[in-house]
Amino acid sequence: MKKATSRSDLVDTLSLEDLCRFCQADQAWVIELVEHGVLEPDGTTTKNWHFRGKSIARAKKARRLNRDLGINVAGVALVLDLLEERDAVLRRLAQHEVM
Repeated sequence: MKKATSRSDLVDTLSLEDLCRFCQADQAWVIELVEHGVLEPDGTTTKNWHFRGKSIARAKKARRLNRDLGINVAGVALVLDLLEERDAVLRRLAQHEVM
């Protein structure tokens, strides 16, 4: 794992192996998330994939949806997209309320 800065405990990127450990998931599940467009790794092959902030957060949410609610990968992709849309609408609404 690479650290964002020497003064920070924040993680900048995770390898596929590290992401699997972080999410307590197997590689096949993470690869399936990539295939469904849930995660966007940097790198051309699974051996050199690295995941950055947004993908790390989405992977953790995806794992919780899968583990806690039993949602399959296709369902997880849909739920995460809908949550992002909702958040965007709420941000726009908040901007209009301030005006």
